[in-house]
Order: sequence, then structure tokens, then C-alpha cells
Amino acid sequence: MDRTLFEQDLKSIFDKNFEKYSEYFSYEFKIFFELRTTTFEITKCLILTLDKAVITLTNHLLERLLKLALINDEIGLGTVPVEKWDSVFGDADAKFGSKNLSLSIDLCKKHDLITEAEKDFLHNYVRELMRNGFSHGDSSKILVSVPDKSIGLMGCLDEPLELKQFEFSQKLFPALQSALIDDFAKLNAPFYFKFVFDLIAKIENKLIEKG
Repeated sequence: MDRTLFEQDLKSIFDKNFEKYSEYFSYEFKIFFELRTTTFEITKCLILTLDKAVITLTNHLLERLLKLALINDEIGLGTVPVEKWDSVFGDADAKFGSKNLSLSIDLCKKHDLITEAEKDFLHNYVRELMRNGFSHGDSSKILVSVPDKSIGLMGCLDEPLELKQFEFSQKLFPALQSALIDDFAKLNAPFYFKFVFDLIAKIENKLIEKG
């Protein structure tokens, strides 16, 4: 691609979307300061309409958020003396740092860091469709709501007015899979990130309330 055209395209996209998403840059973290760089990266991807990047990086943000929530809940919000960092943080990390997403969700509900509705949404929608679908490259998860059969029309140059109807599955043809996944990502990426971003603030407030 010509560099000048590429720069013009990026500038056009940036001008169109910056005001729409720049509010995420100004959030003041209360506890999860470690997540600032990740949310910054995702916001840049949103502005540039890098939708699949938004989803895959938001998957990482979510898993990291839930583990940090459990670690902070275990340790508390008080100051930890430097000489105790290894033991205090090491014990908490050993307890929660390697949990899979399913267990992290359940533990966050058990520790009253998320609601029952949030737990169900994370299990049934986020874990299955967004995380397994995109992080594992599993198109069957992403395209689960697409009809199994579609109708196509096939013609011949010798008889251009004669069209034959045939059935096929969009979910099985790689080129169509990719197009459908692109459409899904474009539609869902901003809402998925907003859900996880809002969850950050909710969990921070829960931890502050618990003291």
C-alpha cells in the first residue's frame, strides 16, 4: 500500500473515532493501576477500528482483572511492608494467578466481587463466545447464531438468465467464515470492551466497600 494513502486513511479513521472513544483515556484508576497500559492499547485499537484486536486484548484484560480482583481481595487494600512483598504477594499469586477463567469467575462471585447476573453473562456469553471463539480461533463458537443452511444462486455464462438455487453452510466455507467473523467483531467489539471496562470500576468499588 502506498504510504501516503495509508496515512490519509489512518487520519480519516482517527478523526472520525477519537472523540467517540477518548473518554476511556481519562478514567482514574483507584486500585487496578496495572491495567492502565492495557486499556490504553485497547482504546487505541477501538479508535483505529481494529476490532478483532479489541476483542482478543479485552479477553486478556478480563482474565487479568479477575485474577487481580481476587489477589487484592485476599491481601486487602492496606500497605504491605517491602520486606513482606515476596511472601504476601507470592502467596496470593500462587493461590489465584494460575486459575482458569471459569474458576476465576466462580471465585469472584463467591467473594462477592461480581453479581450473579455478571457471573452468568461471563460464563454463558463472554467465556464461550468471545474468549473461546477468538482466543482459540474457534469459528463454531463465534458463528453459533448463524443459520446452518443458506440459499445461494448459481449461474452460467452460456445461459446468464438461468439461475440454479442451491443450499450451503456459510459456517463451513473459510472465506465466508472470515467475512462473518469480521462483521461480528465490528458489531460487538465496542460493547464487549465497555462491559469489561465498566466491570473494572464496579470491582474497584466493591473492594473499597469491603475495605
